[in-house]
Amino acid sequence: MSSHCMAADAGPDHDLNRLYRDNHRWLQDLLRRKLGGDADNAADLAHDVFERILCAGSVASVREPRAYLTTVAARLTANYYRRLALERSYLQALASQPDAVQPSEEERALVVEALSAISRVLADLPARARSIFLMAQLEGMSYREIAGHMKLTLNVVQKDMVKAIAHCYQAVYA
Repeated sequence: MSSHCMAADAGPDHDLNRLYRDNHRWLQDLLRRKLGGDADNAADLAHDVFERILCAGSVASVREPRAYLTTVAARLTANYYRRLALERSYLQALASQPDAVQPSEEERALVVEALSAISRVLADLPARARSIFLMAQLEGMSYREIAGHMKLTLNVVQKDMVKAIAHCYQAVYA
């Protein structure tokens, strides 16, 4: 679920150790409740929360640890559920395909991971820019068609597409 960050190699962080020691069990219990009793995924997400905090390097500035942990956990939980929904949709689409074109388990995992990454990038866009981007890219609509459909000016559609494309570029190449 998580990725390794360079900050993790920087050595022990006493503030993070204290944050972890004082709040790990509480956070894991909170996540288990949010995940309907799923202790294994709660443990994974709790680990991911602390890894995210370590990578951000922001432990020393945390004034309200549980509020901060709750916010990070809520974002990761939303990503978890978004990933599950994508995986379900993908598997439903695969079920309608003949057996001869079914991908291997490894190919399925790679596709689900790619879809999750795309979803995370698009989730960071403002709603209007995301909608415009998806209409252009997935539905093949022209900017003029999007402008008419969304009751916007062509200029607004063009500016939002520039923002969306720049955001995607930044996510891939940053």
